[in-house]
Amino acid sequence: MTALGNFAGALLRTTAFRLALAAVAVFLLAAGLIVYVMFWQTNRVLTEQAVATVNSEIAVLQREALTGGPAGLNAAVLSRSLALGPGLYFLSDRRGNKIAGNLSRIPPELSGLPNGGVFNYRNPALAAALGENGTDVDPRLAFAVPVDVAGLRIYVGRDIEDQRQLATRVRLISLFGFGALALLGLLGGLLVSWMVLRRVDRINSASKAIMSGDLSQRLPVTGSGDELDSLAESLNQMLGRIEQLMSGLREVSDNIAHDLKTPLNRLRNRAEAALRDPRGGEAQREGLEATIEAADELMTTFNALLLIARLEAGALEDSAVELNLSNLVNDVAELYEPVADEAKLALTVRESGSIRIRANQQLITQAVANLIDNAIKYSARQMAVGAAQSDRSVKVSVEVVDGAAEISVADRGPGIAPEDRERVLKRFVRLEKSRTAPGTGLGLSLVAAVARLHNGGVRLEDNKPGLVVVMRVPIALDKGAEGRAS
Repeated sequence: MTALGNFAGALLRTTAFRLALAAVAVFLLAAGLIVYVMFWQTNRVLTEQAVATVNSEIAVLQREALTGGPAGLNAAVLSRSLALGPGLYFLSDRRGNKIAGNLSRIPPELSGLPNGGVFNYRNPALAAALGENGTDVDPRLAFAVPVDVAGLRIYVGRDIEDQRQLATRVRLISLFGFGALALLGLLGGLLVSWMVLRRVDRINSASKAIMSGDLSQRLPVTGSGDELDSLAESLNQMLGRIEQLMSGLREVSDNIAHDLKTPLNRLRNRAEAALRDPRGGEAQREGLEATIEAADELMTTFNALLLIARLEAGALEDSAVELNLSNLVNDVAELYEPVADEAKLALTVRESGSIRIRANQQLITQAVANLIDNAIKYSARQMAVGAAQSDRSVKVSVEVVDGAAEISVADRGPGIAPEDRERVLKRFVRLEKSRTAPGTGLGLSLVAAVARLHNGGVRLEDNKPGLVVVMRVPIALDKGAEGRAS
């Protein structure tokens, strides 16, 4: 009972239930006002119609009295009294004695009312015509006006019992309708509250699992497309990004321990060897120079790691500018032409006119430089191992594809198998055939981070033989991306 009571209390406290009750209350109030106005207007029209009919009857009887005198008035009242209609008449002399009419007596409710009013009466003849017991007739509501005509007094009235019954039925129907609407609104509010509370409980359960450390959990999505689904999808995207960052952090920690352990050991061994070398100062100087070179490589690695972390966090301020991407790629390629010549490679650039983007110039330059440097390095290494090369070129192209700028760099190196292409975009990932070569495994990871920062991406394709790396950057950044890049 306590659990059920707590659940019922939670339902009643939900915003959905309170909103449902408020909506029902507003609807009932509006419906009540509409019914009241309609009832009041209908009653007014019927009352005016009854009064107009009575006044018309009075005018007709007054004309009968003018032409036929008291006898003519008596005959007119008699003829009208015989008809089983809504008209009511009572003709009397000055003393109140009945002369003619279908009313048995003067309505006591009209005494002291010179302008007339409503009263209750019993009409056995009408009851008998309606198939009712004429000896026990329920009172009916009527309206009458007294008029003095030809020395006589006549009460001319109208039966308005049907109007009263209509009003009673309208009131009962309204009460039942309002009660049913209130009950349905209450049940609907409880149902909506239960549905919302059930979804919120599922969200809370998933949230608690996530807070306990299970980042693979996601908030439930029903597929209805409502605001809770939209909120859950946004939060799931955020959770996916957090999980990705945490996985990246764990991966970086593992990779640092794995890939930097060897350089640090080598650094220490060189220092020890220099100290033990019998040549003395000369050997120590050579050892210090080698140590400085190794330390520079380690610093380069750590600087690249810090830059990638900053890129993935979007922590670059006031750095987005409008730039000509074609000119930028040409400038970088020109810097690497001597390197390509030394490696006996032809570095060519193909661009389709001026392409302007809004981006961080330093990062885009570094990403393009990494791509060209990798292409030259792996193409030269492939030739060094004696692979036949009919095409000794590194091709760079800049073009617009589907509203975005694409920078592609094609080499004639060993290439990358399709199953490894996604993996090599992660930090410190180096394929086994590249383990013996210098490098940190951060080049493509940095390019991918730069592309993501600018709402773009990187894809790897087969150059048959070799590899094509395509970096895609939108030409026009949205405000959110611009805010992250700036």
